[in-house]
Amino acid sequence: MEESEVEAIRQRKIAEMQRQQQQSAQAEEQAKQREAQKQNILRQLLTVDARERLANVRMAYPDLAESVEYQLIQLAQSGRLQGQINDSMLRDILRQLTPQQRDIKIERK
Repeated sequence: MEESEVEAIRQRKIAEMQRQQQQSAQAEEQAKQREAQKQNILRQLLTVDARERLANVRMAYPDLAESVEYQLIQLAQSGRLQGQINDSMLRDILRQLTPQQRDIKIERK
């Protein structure tokens, strides 16, 4: 290979890496915007106590918190929520969504 061919390949690789970096930066920015919109909607839907409880749930069970947030936003957008959700209402929602724990008993014979 000649030096000019090597330089051309190097330039193409650099250009491709720059495009990938720009695309990932755009995707990250869009994700941040979606998260900001979601938090803004949740701020309107939930009382302060309910937001704190949801934040605590997110630390322990991130998937459950994400599911609850998504469902609350869907309910609000469809007009099925009346007013803000307080802490006790959020506890009831969480209780309904979490699976009931089973007692496991081991018997020795």
